[in-house]
Amino acid sequence: METKKEQEKVVLVGVQTNETDQDFAYSLDELAQLTETALGKVVGELTQKRERFDSRTFLGKGKLEELGHLVEESAADVVIFNHALTPGQTRNIQEVIDVKIIDRIQLILDIFAMRAQSKEGKLQVELAQLQYMLPRLAGQGINLSRLGGGIGTRGPGETKLETDRRHIRDQISDIKRTLKETEKHRDRNRIQRKESGTFQIGLMGYTNAGKSTLLNKLTQAETYEENQLFATLDPLTRKLVLPSGMNVTLTDTVGFIQDLPTELIEAFQSTLEETRNVDLLLHVVDSSAENMAGHEKTVMQLLKELKMDHIPMLTVYNKKDLVDGMFFPSLYPNVWISAKEPADIAVLLEEITNHMREIMVPYQIEVNAAEGHKLVRLKQETLLLSETYDEEKNVYIVRGYTKKESKWIGESH
Repeated sequence: METKKEQEKVVLVGVQTNETDQDFAYSLDELAQLTETALGKVVGELTQKRERFDSRTFLGKGKLEELGHLVEESAADVVIFNHALTPGQTRNIQEVIDVKIIDRIQLILDIFAMRAQSKEGKLQVELAQLQYMLPRLAGQGINLSRLGGGIGTRGPGETKLETDRRHIRDQISDIKRTLKETEKHRDRNRIQRKESGTFQIGLMGYTNAGKSTLLNKLTQAETYEENQLFATLDPLTRKLVLPSGMNVTLTDTVGFIQDLPTELIEAFQSTLEETRNVDLLLHVVDSSAENMAGHEKTVMQLLKELKMDHIPMLTVYNKKDLVDGMFFPSLYPNVWISAKEPADIAVLLEEITNHMREIMVPYQIEVNAAEGHKLVRLKQETLLLSETYDEEKNVYIVRGYTKKESKWIGESH
């Protein structure tokens, strides 16, 4: 971790056009949180109300001068805009303000560069950064070389970014090729899971909703869980054993956030693929978040864009222990829990099981008393409801639910 001394001083800039005051304030708070996550220290904030952004400099002329004074007074190293800036706007602002200028998207990409653990995660972030930088190369010399690898320039590094476009295009092709290979390997694993008839559950939600904590509590897995934005970048698939004994898989995904850069969504396609084929989605929502409705809206919108809005979904309102007073859910079906409460985890497992019954199909199979191993497999691979012994026939009559394409359906009658 960087020490406090190395923290860059940051001025935040927001322009309010048609958002409500509350949404605007929340969005700026979130920008401050993102800045802290990227190890920056907010030393000033400048806001403006306008009907639309200035096409040349984003802010009006007077405000831009005011920003210049604020940067000088606060001795800021970086100015972060709460919106995506066009390459032209960045250049024009840069002419007036002589520090590093980045936007919300670069900030998010930067946090992703810090958080990526696996080789694939790192490549995906690098791809997104290079694709974002490519159209922004012209006239960006000062901006890129300034302050080395601080906020907004982590990842590919300045020297790479200052080389010519052709070099960057070659790099983009190389990374895409490497990612394609990883994707093939992932596809094989996914096909294997599908063919084995494994029921797959995906965890998703706004960043910091508590997905990793939930994954750990459900599967007793040790994954990174922090009260931070984007603590998880690499998709983790874990085995979850239901109370009935059935084994299912649980996959954690990247946290969503307002204005998640398209470059990132594209770069993380293969990671999101993991979730696109699940049988049930658990949408984790922080029920104590001040902008809970906004979080839900963002996630539902992204699900639509990712063509995942057809997957059956159970909304898990988490962090019940942090809610004061009444709680009003807006998405159904849902369950309200605290991931820290074992009793709540039991309730959640029961809800998951109920949902699985609705998604799967019932079966009834006769198993010869001598085939004990088959009973064990049925218990692990299907949702077993009952097994009764028929003395006359010397068989077990097993009832339960399984996936439509399961091999057990062929044996069912």
